[in-house]
Amino acid sequence: MNRKLTCMVIDDEPLAVELMEGYVRKTPFLELAGSFGSGTAAFAALRERPVDLLFCDIQMPGLSGMELSRMLPGQTRVIFTTAFSQYAVEGFRVQAMDYLLKPISYNDFLSAANKALAWFDLKCRAERTEDAAGTNSSEAAGETSPATPSPREAAPQSLIVKTEYRLQQIPLERIRYIEGLKDYVKIHVEGEAHPVVSLLSLKTLEEQLPADRFVRVHRSYIVQPSKIRTIERNRILFDHERIPISENYRQSFYDFLTRHALLPGGLPGKE
Repeated sequence: MNRKLTCMVIDDEPLAVELMEGYVRKTPFLELAGSFGSGTAAFAALRERPVDLLFCDIQMPGLSGMELSRMLPGQTRVIFTTAFSQYAVEGFRVQAMDYLLKPISYNDFLSAANKALAWFDLKCRAERTEDAAGTNSSEAAGETSPATPSPREAAPQSLIVKTEYRLQQIPLERIRYIEGLKDYVKIHVEGEAHPVVSLLSLKTLEEQLPADRFVRVHRSYIVQPSKIRTIERNRILFDHERIPISENYRQSFYDFLTRHALLPGGLPGKE
């Protein structure tokens, strides 16, 4: 991605605003679109001119940074800048790009800005890939001559995804389930303490997974049925984690289990 990321600085402390403005100006891939002393003023400006990135304080009079983060345009991401560490968990819940504790050094600022740049770069690449795939599908649908069948390819045994600044290969046999979170997916892998997080839509990932091994059970979840040990009251239990089976996917899920001899007798009655 060659363009700069447009950004705003929001803080009710003038010295903090001045510091962050200086950091933005010395970072080549950032372009300052404005600075504001309150969340209310920033929100009004964002309605007129959305930006890519906010460097936003949390505790401010009127509209707080956390409240503002829940009202942003879909393309705008947030890096919180605050003196209070107790907001970190809530910042994760609103999918903040990063969380910087004051006093903020330029190294910490640059690290967070680079993370944002990598995210937007990956998002741009993913959109181009989806656009290209859609074009190719449209062209293929317009062909009148039958396509030459391609040689049968071996079923994939692993999945390669981009996470942070690296590509990570995940053996399919170790994936338990996948959770969709807006623009991200969290891939829960056996033997890993934390899920692998990647910038992908759940739909895009579902299309890459072998349909004979994975099945959708909810608009936000895909599971590998061979890894299931317990199903209880329309919930799949993975250790202490409970995955809901929604009504829209219930029939197709139990059909999958029956087809693959995982559920002799077919769909159970409702409890």
